[in-house]
Amino acid sequence: MSISKIPQAEQRPVERTFHGDTVIDNYEWLREKESPDVVSYLEAENVYANIETDHLAALRSTLFDEIKARTVETDLSVPTRLGDWWYYSRTQEGQQYAMHCRAPIASADDWTPPAVDPAVAADGEQVLLDGNVEAEGHDFFSIGSFDVSTDGNFLLYSTDTVGDERYTIQVRDLRTSVNLPDRVEGTAPGAMFAPDAASLFYSTFDDSWRPDTIWRHTIGDSGDTDLTVFHEPDERFWLGIGRTRSKRYLVIELGSKVTTEIHLLDTLIPDAEFTVVWPRVEGVEYDVDHAVINGEDRLLILHNVDAIGSELVMVDPLSPGTGPEGAEVLIAHDEAIRLEDVSAFEQYLTLDFRRDGLSQVGVLPLSSLTGPFTAHSTELAFDEPLYTAATGGNPEWSQPTVRLGYGSLVTPSTVLAYTVATGERSILKQQQVLGGFDPARYVQRREWAAAPDGTRVPISLVYALSEAELTGDRAGAKHAAPEPRPLHLYGYGSYEASIDPSFSIARLSMLDRGVVFAIAHVRGGGEMGRHWYDDGKMLHKKNTFTDFVACAEHLIGSGYTTADKLVAEGGSAGGLLMGAVANLAPEKFAGILASVPFVDPLTSILDPSLPLTVIEWDEWGDPLHNADVYEYMKSYSPYENVRDDVQYPRILAMTSLNDTRVLYVEPAKWVARLREVGAPALLKTEMSAGHGGVSGRYNAWNERAYELAWLLDVLGLAD
Repeated sequence: MSISKIPQAEQRPVERTFHGDTVIDNYEWLREKESPDVVSYLEAENVYANIETDHLAALRSTLFDEIKARTVETDLSVPTRLGDWWYYSRTQEGQQYAMHCRAPIASADDWTPPAVDPAVAADGEQVLLDGNVEAEGHDFFSIGSFDVSTDGNFLLYSTDTVGDERYTIQVRDLRTSVNLPDRVEGTAPGAMFAPDAASLFYSTFDDSWRPDTIWRHTIGDSGDTDLTVFHEPDERFWLGIGRTRSKRYLVIELGSKVTTEIHLLDTLIPDAEFTVVWPRVEGVEYDVDHAVINGEDRLLILHNVDAIGSELVMVDPLSPGTGPEGAEVLIAHDEAIRLEDVSAFEQYLTLDFRRDGLSQVGVLPLSSLTGPFTAHSTELAFDEPLYTAATGGNPEWSQPTVRLGYGSLVTPSTVLAYTVATGERSILKQQQVLGGFDPARYVQRREWAAAPDGTRVPISLVYALSEAELTGDRAGAKHAAPEPRPLHLYGYGSYEASIDPSFSIARLSMLDRGVVFAIAHVRGGGEMGRHWYDDGKMLHKKNTFTDFVACAEHLIGSGYTTADKLVAEGGSAGGLLMGAVANLAPEKFAGILASVPFVDPLTSILDPSLPLTVIEWDEWGDPLHNADVYEYMKSYSPYENVRDDVQYPRILAMTSLNDTRVLYVEPAKWVARLREVGAPALLKTEMSAGHGGVSGRYNAWNERAYELAWLLDVLGLAD
């Protein structure tokens, strides 16, 4: 197939009328995914994108080789103890996917992860699931559920080979490595075994792709006999099932964007049923964990009632009340702290929280729990000015150590072990970066931009020191802004998601070519606490966009870069950010990369039959029933506000045909509209992928190389 001109989608006008406002949408017909015309158009756009980027083929190959050369291809995750086994995953050079394995513990007192050669099977190793074998014959492969029964004899796993995030459950007898006949299709991630391993729990979706029903499947039975455990009719609420670390309780969590309701089942009580902890109250969010304190069972509840940063209380599981009134306060609300998670272990508690725009970890021995305490008093200190730290990989109730994940813009991902009894901290593993990586060659720092309303917006950035800076005044260079350089500015700003400073091997290819990388921590995210999120959602959403532009202006004004050397990137809701700033301040950017971008939000949020729409009303507002929300969203929707009076920067939109979160039609319509005004826009659609893009690590490296090559070309660094 050849293309002699730029593709332009045919205009087929469709009227949309809400609240007395009629809009003519010329490209809504692109929503017909199965239409030959739509497929032909997307394929034509792919051909055109290939033609326009063909000159970058050698650079893409070079970037892929650089990523590959810096990556340890035959590698091993840090083994995690669960029951009588150490569980880990291994990757082998040349293979796309990991092998999930286990090896037996040496003794009950064995808490030190074994030293395993990633290239050689450990003593007694059992390969539970080889992703490469399971992916054979499929263009896409993803694991959604992975759970081993309490007795260690069975594996439950689910896979998606399309990219639509609907998974098929299978059960494997680990004593024989043979799959049982059980096969349950169309499930959500997060399925798990019941405590007796004779049955399993899973959830399914409604027509709007909302997990709404939990089922119980008896191992060996036909799926036709599965029993409904719980159904949630409210279209704003997702549900999921899990268990407490103590294994005492099964947990059903129901949640909208702003409201929570949790049900518990005590596994020690025969024929027990799920009972609600606190009944749902609009706007009240809470999390629950089980602890044993001074020999008594207690529920730890993290809630936001009159506590925007959350408060931690303790209640009796037999009489939890209906809210925090009368509960024992363990950590009182502090406006400077955002409590995000509390986890209970046999001998201690851990906290994940935010302070001063950074993630923090706290650990408190239960022997010290003599009354109320502060999150700050439990805090573990870290040396770097910018970093990311969180607890993770701690499944065992009685483990004496806490495992932490740590990293920064210059420190590769690190797994730490903190021994609670002694305070000793040790590195279990740090991501190895090949090719002579030296963190001393790079500088990370924080800047603050002033938003139009005066709010200070943090920016995290990193860049490589020049040879002159390395051999000259290194200390001075680390505190002075560099001469104006090409700069890559990333942003997200939705769902209270924090984009914290973290390490990237692929990013080194940009830094070593003289590009500064920066993260704009705009409102709508969670970096500065819950108020930061509230000030960037619903009828405050435009703060997200103006914050990002303010960050760009600050970086230009401070001498880090110039407008013709500045590129921006964001994905999903961050893609909405990209589309909005392209309309708001196109002159500030040389190029914009938008991945799976949510650029037609009003059309989507107006249609409750589309995936996730009703759930999203708590994030964006309800334009279907509220004229003010409709008008506000229409005023910032990237697709509906494409301008014909400006020169747009170069734009690359990346999407996936099978994405169920942000449908491919949104960037397709956006690019078609941009073409009308002569904008230099490209659309690249993965025809066998989902919201997260392609699967397989080598495929992912190729895709990232494609994006980075395009960014470098925009910056004039493709040669």
